[in-house]
Amino acid sequence: MSNATPYVLVLYYSRNGQTAEMANQIGRGVARAEGIEAKIRTVPPVSPDTSASLPPVPDSGAPYVTREDLANCAGLALGSPTRFGNMAAPLKHFLDGTGDLWLNGKLVGKPAGAFTSTGSLHGGQETTLLTMMMPLLHHGMVLCGLPYSESALNETSTGGTPYGPTHWAGTGAQQALSDHEKALCQAFGERIARLALKLAS
Repeated sequence: MSNATPYVLVLYYSRNGQTAEMANQIGRGVARAEGIEAKIRTVPPVSPDTSASLPPVPDSGAPYVTREDLANCAGLALGSPTRFGNMAAPLKHFLDGTGDLWLNGKLVGKPAGAFTSTGSLHGGQETTLLTMMMPLLHHGMVLCGLPYSESALNETSTGGTPYGPTHWAGTGAQQALSDHEKALCQAFGERIARLALKLAS
């Protein structure tokens, strides 16, 4: 990734890998737009043990996000598993520490959207996406969803909403992303990337 090339930050927290796979699919969608790249990043877990600490780089998967990654992005895709209809604590913990970016308007006018994975089909997909959008609105970002012109949105029997991509992981053995879910993730990534280029011009 070139320092001069604009990027969409695909920022997520994943416990069992499904949200991470969605992030990778969104990154593929970003790659469809010429002149912009995907930067895939995660956040460390939080712990009730205040002495717990982690190395600055995870053992596997995407690197941990920095505040500079967020401040300098051209667009943002924010992903989390559902926790009682809201984002997981590690992602909210990171966002709660971005007050100075808000004060300085670093994210104003940039496109953003949300994606999520749930264990049950009606386990809070839409509420998680909508509540994840609240801090994005406070940052002055331009919200992006999925239009019904995406045929997979009408055809899916698994995840997928107009508010953003979703995945139905199941409550037993974790289900892989369906073809429709992959298609919607990729369409979402491409849409944010193209909006980022237009809004930056």
